[in-house]
Amino acid sequence: MFAEVRVAVLASGAGTILEAILGESIEVSLVITDRPCKAMALAQSYGISSKEITRAEFGKKFDRPVFTQQVVQALKDENIDVIAMAGFGTVLGESFFQAFEARVLNTHPSLLPSFPGWHSVRDALQHGVKVTGCTVHIATLEVDAGPILAQRAIEILSNDDETSLHERIKAVEREIYPETIKRFIETLEKNS
Repeated sequence: MFAEVRVAVLASGAGTILEAILGESIEVSLVITDRPCKAMALAQSYGISSKEITRAEFGKKFDRPVFTQQVVQALKDENIDVIAMAGFGTVLGESFFQAFEARVLNTHPSLLPSFPGWHSVRDALQHGVKVTGCTVHIATLEVDAGPILAQRAIEILSNDDETSLHERIKAVEREIYPETIKRFIETLEKNS
């Protein structure tokens, strides 16, 4: 099924996760962003095909199915097999997860299933837990609910605030996410 696994990265920010992925010699065929961002410039500096699908509307005016279909079409046009979410700021609709079922990876700054959602670092601190971490999982329509592929625990220090803890989590994320993507690709290749 997969002669050569083609990987796309969906990003919205500074591109630090994309940079970590590229630093592990994972061949990325396409980068998609939903806004102008540093990740796009990074992709271009590496000579990676890139596409900005701008999200112009927010709130009730945002047409998630249409936006999702634009993303799906861009991925299909490049014959993408595996997608790595890298801080992509737009939650995609059902057609995305149907088109790439069990082939979308994501990373999350907590030990899922604890603290899903956008404020997981803050939530961990507010709940007074002593350990949090990072999870790499298969992304599904239900946010932060897919099968877990890898996790790494991080002790919460007495002087941690949301910023310092999140930075420590991101450092771990940039280690385990590329490792997990590589293993995932190797498994696909072996089973094809």
